[in-house]
Amino acid sequence: MTQVFWQELIVAFIVVAAALHVCRRYLPATLRQRIVFALARKGFDQNKLAKLFKTQSSCGDGCGSCGSCDTTPAPDAPKDTGPARRVITLHVQR
Repeated sequence: MTQVFWQELIVAFIVVAAALHVCRRYLPATLRQRIVFALARKGFDQNKLAKLFKTQSSCGDGCGSCGSCDTTPAPDAPKDTGPARRVITLHVQR
């Protein structure tokens, strides 16, 4: 009886670890941030969750540290001086 319990517990742990890995790796950053904020509202530590989900803990929650919710207007754009030069760097791997 106890052997079945331990087997099910170990399988449940492996499934949770695999789900966490998929969430960390393949979910878009905005969705991971929403998960972090939702769990933080439930009482979990936001900084630890942010590390776990590889996202910033304070981005988008209105604290002002990431600059995403700035209300100051953007500086004036530079005047158009012709076509912009873009440099594309190539890294050759041999």
